[in-house]
Amino acid sequence: MSQILIYGSYGYTGELIVQQAVQKGLKPLIGGRNEDLLKAQASKHGLDYVCFNYDDQSAWDQALNQVDLLVNCAGPFSFTIREILPACLRNKVHYTDITGEIEVFQYVHQHHQQAVEENITLMPGVGFDVVPTDCLAKFLKDQLPSAQHLELAFDSASGLSRGTALSLLNRLSKGSSKRVDGEVVSYPTGTLHKLIHFAGEDRFSVGVAWGDVFTAYHTTGIPNITVFTTMTPGTMKWLSRMGKWSGLMKSKPIQALGRTIIRRSISGPSDEKRISLKTHLWGRVWDNQGNEKTAELTCPESYGLTARTALECAENMLKGKAKSGFQTPAGAFGADFILAFDSETFVNV
Repeated sequence: MSQILIYGSYGYTGELIVQQAVQKGLKPLIGGRNEDLLKAQASKHGLDYVCFNYDDQSAWDQALNQVDLLVNCAGPFSFTIREILPACLRNKVHYTDITGEIEVFQYVHQHHQQAVEENITLMPGVGFDVVPTDCLAKFLKDQLPSAQHLELAFDSASGLSRGTALSLLNRLSKGSSKRVDGEVVSYPTGTLHKLIHFAGEDRFSVGVAWGDVFTAYHTTGIPNITVFTTMTPGTMKWLSRMGKWSGLMKSKPIQALGRTIIRRSISGPSDEKRISLKTHLWGRVWDNQGNEKTAELTCPESYGLTARTALECAENMLKGKAKSGFQTPAGAFGADFILAFDSETFVNV
């Protein structure tokens, strides 16, 4: 019996996670809704597969009856989570995913008490969003326990996979988010920006609805959180214009057109590109008395890192190293968790 089901396994990141699992000697059950792709992937890796649509509850019951933990790679996660999470809770199966969507974290967190009662762990965001930033936030909070404000920033040149692009299309219509006095608040896309010095240079950075706006609060207790990503001024202006058309972006025809374009034109970064890249992260905390701490972290390229952290989180959960209920990676495994993945140690600046 396989301990792990990887659903959405033939997507760009899903395949990387399957490869990582096989390299570690694991034999996960793989799943999704495209039988041709599943057959090819199962044959390539010598694995069993299950084929069903994400909203087929009867099929979920049959599949989850065979495993102890689900790694959900089927996005956009805000579309799939409301079908998939109840199935995990009903079948008492641990849940993980690689989401970065705040509404998904919110939804999963709403089921914290039920998961505690069922003695299962719910840990969304076990990939690049949010593992390294979550660990950086925890490191900074440990250095300044009185911190009331947190800023995070990241710079990644990995490009987009098809799944990430589809999730981004869904997010563009909703604007961006930050946490203010404990509450998640929205603001127009591209309106919050600043110059941040990290990785050796000044970097133009724009506020984004990154998962840490939700998760870092639960990891650190810090009530005011903003997350930035590096971006050219031109791209920021484009996002600002898109924000003014958010109503149009929400329409079903535009969303359908966007999904069609993405599926036809985006596949994901090449192996050569992934191997050659690094991801740079920056964080700052401060309290109401004027004390502050700033740190940087450099880690491997985001998609390859996601495959490794997702499997490590899953294995740790199966070993009982995470409490039941809603958990974050750094909250469960500590700030140093990220350092096991060829990441440079935290550097105070």
